[in-house]
Amino acid sequence: MLFHASSYPDLQQQTTKVVVLPLGAIEQHGPHLSVSTDTDLVTQLAQRAEKQLSDYILLCPTLPFGSSHHHLSFGGTISLTPVLYTQVVVEMVSSLVVSGFRRIVLLNGHGGNITPVRQALAVLSQRFDASHQPTIALATYWELAGKAFAGDPPMESPALSHACEYETSLMLHLFPEKVWMERAERASRPAANGYIGWEDDEPYRGVTVFKQTAFVSGNGSSGEPQLATAQKGKHLFDSALVALIDFLAAFKDWPLSENLTLKHA
Repeated sequence: MLFHASSYPDLQQQTTKVVVLPLGAIEQHGPHLSVSTDTDLVTQLAQRAEKQLSDYILLCPTLPFGSSHHHLSFGGTISLTPVLYTQVVVEMVSSLVVSGFRRIVLLNGHGGNITPVRQALAVLSQRFDASHQPTIALATYWELAGKAFAGDPPMESPALSHACEYETSLMLHLFPEKVWMERAERASRPAANGYIGWEDDEPYRGVTVFKQTAFVSGNGSSGEPQLATAQKGKHLFDSALVALIDFLAAFKDWPLSENLTLKHA
């Protein structure tokens, strides 16, 4: 069921459904991908899931803008600062909660959104746990899909990063008109140091360094985009869709939150 295509009286009768709010971004994706990549992919995934789960899903329009200030030096990016993005998510989700919805999934398609959305979840928990007791989840599609996006065949690079083999393959499968493969090439990257992966060349070892994209990529991309194929993209999309559907099917039946200390009062 589409949230934006429904009247408010109809929506008032659907508050037991799971609300899915996709989160995208408009940002540079190297010289070979459309700036709409993150929004396109998460929207397509959400729409396909809604078609299969329409009986208990309310799909909101995608929020197309994300937290992408680290890409601004390349141009082609429309971004909200992390602090503002956190506040935007807080206010949007608050609108849903005060309207009576208690199961809400923020379906994320951009890595830069993860930290500010987690902060938003903390704010929302403090605001609503006692009064409304919603369950609000952040689900990032490539993390849901696990090993399919972490080096399992047929992928040849170790993990999804940015404008990489993975995202480029997905776009070749879903939106080939927005891909210019003749421009796809591995960017110049910082030297490996054994601890910081610079998004694609070292496993995470508990150390984080944040840099603007221009300091970790010569052309705005990461990984090995030249290895992308539409066949790999179909494999990735199918894996992500199955993982998302499995999660939503489970999430709809999660017990809603309750204050456990009241049982011991």
